[in-house]
Amino acid sequence: MTSARHIDFLSKRKLAFYFSGTLLLISIVSFFVKGLDLGIDFTGGSVYELHYNQAADLDKMRTTLEQEGFADANLQNFGSAADVLIRLKPVENISQKDLSEKVLKVANSSQTQAGELRRVEFVGPQVGEDLINDGGLALFFAFIGIMVYVSIRFEWKLSISAIIALFHDSIITMGFFSVFGWEFDMTVLSAILALIGYSINDTIVVYDRIRETVNSSRINANINEIVNTALNDTLSRTILTSLTVFLTLLALAFLGGKTIHGFAIAMLIGVVKGTYSSIYIASSLALTFGLSREDLMPPAKDSVVDDRP
Repeated sequence: MTSARHIDFLSKRKLAFYFSGTLLLISIVSFFVKGLDLGIDFTGGSVYELHYNQAADLDKMRTTLEQEGFADANLQNFGSAADVLIRLKPVENISQKDLSEKVLKVANSSQTQAGELRRVEFVGPQVGEDLINDGGLALFFAFIGIMVYVSIRFEWKLSISAIIALFHDSIITMGFFSVFGWEFDMTVLSAILALIGYSINDTIVVYDRIRETVNSSRINANINEIVNTALNDTLSRTILTSLTVFLTLLALAFLGGKTIHGFAIAMLIGVVKGTYSSIYIASSLALTFGLSREDLMPPAKDSVVDDRP
């Protein structure tokens, strides 16, 4: 079914390239300057969740922890001013139980009323290093698998464009975490992997529609018109799918709690970027690489000559 709307998406592709290039540059520079704020899943260490009956004085708590030898402690509120999250790098020559008791005692000594320790998480440095390696391999093999799939299914100009769009989405999503100093942990890495699948699915829907349009009665149109028509035909499906996912993730971000907050934020950014890249990156890049109608036409069947007398 053909859409009645006709938005000239491709007329804005140069502007989109400049916009994406700027975001990519900012992300890459931030990786080198600030890096990613890796969670204890990757670095190893301890996380303590404390709850108080009044707003906690983080500055005073931080100063007290530094005086007691926890100079690298990372403190932040979450949920409310009465909830405190303390992150520590691995501490040697002390048991986890003793360390937890000491952290709670020191933190409480800085406040007018004592709080309670609600959660403790510990990850050893070797486990954190293994998770970094395993996470990197997971991303690598995900990209390799998708590269193989799109290379088999589509013409090379479309395949290369789809892969570049995936790198675009992943790098910019991680760039947000680097620029704003958000914690990058295993849940965020899981979101990046989910984003790769979501983004390539949206791109494939658009690519399939482009091929169908080439083989329709509009075959005499030029390739820019064909791509624009395909983008308009799939726009309703793209918006409805993305909006449904976006609203679900928005609820998770605000109501899902600290555990999946990073996942929800990463996916929110990724869904927006994935939808944008399917229209303005994957399709536009294919045209930049010289995509033509002939590239998408099915191979002509050889005519059969009847040599019978």
